[in-house]
Amino acid sequence: MTCYKIAVIRGDGIGPEIMQEGLKVLDAVSERESFELDWIEYPHGAEHYLQTGELMGEDTLKELDRCAAIYFGSIGDPRVEPGVLEQGILLALRFYFDQYVNLRPVKLLEGVQTPLAGKRPEDIDISVVRENTEDFYIGIGGRAKGNVKKSEKLEIVRNLYQIKFDLDVETDADELAYQIGVVTREGCERVMRFAFELARANGKTKVTSVDKANVLTHSYGFWREVFNGVAKDYPEIETEFNFVDAICMWFVKNPEWYQVVVAPNMFGDIITDLGAMIQGGLGLAPGGNINPEGVSMFEPIHGSAPKYKGKGISNPIATIWAGAMLLENIGEKQASESVLRAIESVLKAGKVRTYDLGGTSKMSEVGDAIVNTINSESI
Repeated sequence: MTCYKIAVIRGDGIGPEIMQEGLKVLDAVSERESFELDWIEYPHGAEHYLQTGELMGEDTLKELDRCAAIYFGSIGDPRVEPGVLEQGILLALRFYFDQYVNLRPVKLLEGVQTPLAGKRPEDIDISVVRENTEDFYIGIGGRAKGNVKKSEKLEIVRNLYQIKFDLDVETDADELAYQIGVVTREGCERVMRFAFELARANGKTKVTSVDKANVLTHSYGFWREVFNGVAKDYPEIETEFNFVDAICMWFVKNPEWYQVVVAPNMFGDIITDLGAMIQGGLGLAPGGNINPEGVSMFEPIHGSAPKYKGKGISNPIATIWAGAMLLENIGEKQASESVLRAIESVLKAGKVRTYDLGGTSKMSEVGDAIVNTINSESI
């Protein structure tokens, strides 16, 4: 029997609770499909940081590198300064494992209402492929106050490359801030190829590229140039460009136009939150941070929601769906499909729903219903 070692990081707020439901569902489907999941727990999150001062150290990262995948709950705690946990844990994992693809299924399931009038499940089925390691998220920049002259050295070290900036800043402005965004040919090309291969594997006929090349001409004009080059290797797939502001409008008006969308980091971040709303809310929105040749990580895209901690009322479906994505990633496609069918079956029946979907069910009742559906003969 095949056994997969899976790292589990429950995180903060509602993270431990929603993760418990995800583990319960994945254990059920693995038993049915005759493979084993060996869960290896890691304590990293706010409590661990406040007690030890540790975020995500090199030794832990090396241990995680021996796992088949990472299952992640949520991060963030009001007792910790914003950004500390996100950068020190979540982004540390993404960059260490070079998880250069953020994959977000924007899919309306049967039994879920969308705020878009008249739209049906067949109208909302989009895979958003977001570049996950470059753009304005590389984390370099600075600030300066008026009548100052200073030099600053900024550096980016990635698996693909190393970049150094030597900046001379001189200003008489009262105060200013600057953030540097970087896109590279290698970084653009590999995420674009992932998008085209995803389209080809799933029988899709169109890939849409998102940019703002009419204003940010250097970085996103370059993105567009690379996209055109990659597209030549996929002549059977139709391509188009959308400015980020335009695609936000068309996601709302005509989501059925889109099949696979590929976007730079910042724009992908924006449109996937919009996508979550049109598929029914953050409680239904999973995500994968993927390195096709390495260790990938799967999580719900919502936050830790500390005010709901311990109440047992949050929606665990995004976490369970992220678990289904994890199963597909490690090669258990049939089990992955079983989980997604079970989620949709429970939603369609409408008897078990958390408060965000208009119901009164506890999160454990949702997990139990999905497990029962997996164990039934209908799946």
